[in-house]
Amino acid sequence: MRKQGVLAAGAAAVTVVLWASAFVAIRHVGQEFSAGALSLGRLLVGSVLLGVFVFTRPRRWPAKSDWKFLLLCGLLWFGVYNLALNEAEQRLDAGTTAMLVNIGPLLIAVLAGLLLHEGFPRQLVFGSIAAFGGVVLIGLSSSEGRAETWGVVLCLVAAAAYAIGVVSQKPLLARLPALEVTWLACVIGTVSCLQFAPALVRESADARPSTIWWIVFLGAFPTAIAFTTWAYALARTTAGRMGATTYLVPPLTIFLGWLLLDESPAPLAYLGGVLCLIGVAISRYRSRRTQAPIPAVSTVSPDSNPLSKS
Repeated sequence: MRKQGVLAAGAAAVTVVLWASAFVAIRHVGQEFSAGALSLGRLLVGSVLLGVFVFTRPRRWPAKSDWKFLLLCGLLWFGVYNLALNEAEQRLDAGTTAMLVNIGPLLIAVLAGLLLHEGFPRQLVFGSIAAFGGVVLIGLSSSEGRAETWGVVLCLVAAAAYAIGVVSQKPLLARLPALEVTWLACVIGTVSCLQFAPALVRESADARPSTIWWIVFLGAFPTAIAFTTWAYALARTTAGRMGATTYLVPPLTIFLGWLLLDESPAPLAYLGGVLCLIGVAISRYRSRRTQAPIPAVSTVSPDSNPLSKS
């Protein structure tokens, strides 16, 4: 059990780092690719790479009752989220985007508490509030004060799609391998973005080879690898605690922006990053007296979860 906890924490760390790098890559690629073409290109690469691994091992085909959750996860998290985020990053600066999209973990905690019966542990509530305060500080310090209304709406749409997608994914991981769930959701998201195929072909012909390689990076690492490590970790902890972990993404994005794009964050952003770290530490802390082992995913019955009712 202890080894599983270490592996889950490592998987969560991989996800956070790769998702933070995605914000930098999306901003760069967005100069030559539209939001729809970028979403389709990224998801195509992810679907192909994940499919190679899925079909080289025994598969467990989803039950009929699983497909409604797969459709929710694929259409909202892989489809709507990517489109909304890509569009938002063409309208808002990075700090404001990070602040608004990271309403998502709060929504995850609320939805998981209500629908998955995870409850509202005191550490999760206090840690989420502290971490969200850090995100706000980062956003305020980085904002250029030109928050276009449509961009704000897109960020809120992305946050809501992200939260619903995570809560829909959690019951699936009690019955299906993380890799298979990720691949199926990614394929569903890809199909939903096929309408942008003409734009992807046209813009790829005009783009620099280095920019196309950035799309391959987005599909291979922040999509194929990061979403799989996320699902692996989510299967071994609660949705609320995993959502709180992603509050580490904004401070890491600030750091990577400074390192790769020569962006110097304001002093307030550093304070926000520290507050994010403290908030995540609080949300994931469990005293030794309360460290009861999390039940193995195989013991979760579909009938015990309200989301599994048709």
